[in-house]
Amino acid sequence: MDAPIIQLENVSYAYPDGPMAVKNLSVSIGKGERVAVLGRNGAGKSTFFLLCNGILEPGEGTLFCGGQPVTRKKKDLLELRRRVGIVFQEAENQILAVTVEGEVSFGPMNLGLPLQEVEKRTGEALSSMGLHDYAQRSPQFLSGGEKKRVTIADILAMEPELILLDEPTSSLDPENVTRLEETLDQLSEAGIALVVSTHDVDFAARFAARGLVFSHGRLIADDSLAHIFSDSALLEQASLRKPWLWQAAEAARPGESAYPLTMDQYRQWLKQSVVSR
Repeated sequence: MDAPIIQLENVSYAYPDGPMAVKNLSVSIGKGERVAVLGRNGAGKSTFFLLCNGILEPGEGTLFCGGQPVTRKKKDLLELRRRVGIVFQEAENQILAVTVEGEVSFGPMNLGLPLQEVEKRTGEALSSMGLHDYAQRSPQFLSGGEKKRVTIADILAMEPELILLDEPTSSLDPENVTRLEETLDQLSEAGIALVVSTHDVDFAARFAARGLVFSHGRLIADDSLAHIFSDSALLEQASLRKPWLWQAAEAARPGESAYPLTMDQYRQWLKQSVVSR
């Protein structure tokens, strides 16, 4: 059986002169998974991401990548960041180069790859994100949705096994949210594991089957979203609401153990409701 891409065992972290941001966290992410990370602001979601990518070092506990403990040695961190990429909430904070092509080629160049391999990876990443015609444009003049695609292309050029996306739908209009979801489907079909932190429970319900729920620095649930959204006490503790489709179905037929999370599930639920009458 393959080792998880990343695994945290009893990890805790506190920011300097601050409270404990993550407490005794144990969780693993395997190949090809789609996971939604939920919780209010300050619950520990972003700290969890920064620990997974090696930007922060656990104060206690151990981070494993591919079954091997990650130290602060340069080779360990490079291997971790090659396999685990992170897309930050604000694209402007991640984009540094003066052209889109320069931005996307930055990561492979830092890996010390031959120029031919850098060019190959850069071209493939640009094409996969529909950015080939933008290669020589300045990222600062792109739209919010286009900048988000550039930051994802940044990570794809590293050929990762796992991508962490922090609030990827933030500030995107509905059209760009739809494009983002199509992009995530393509990445998932390519075998890349995806972990998305979001406040949008409706997006989470469409995106993932598994959910991680954080509250005050602790992981209080690691379960299917169907179980999470059926637990009213858990939702109240984490300041989460149920998805709108779930609420609509629950209002129509109260008392059931679970309700639809996606539009396809809702249509099927409606058909079954008609048949059962």
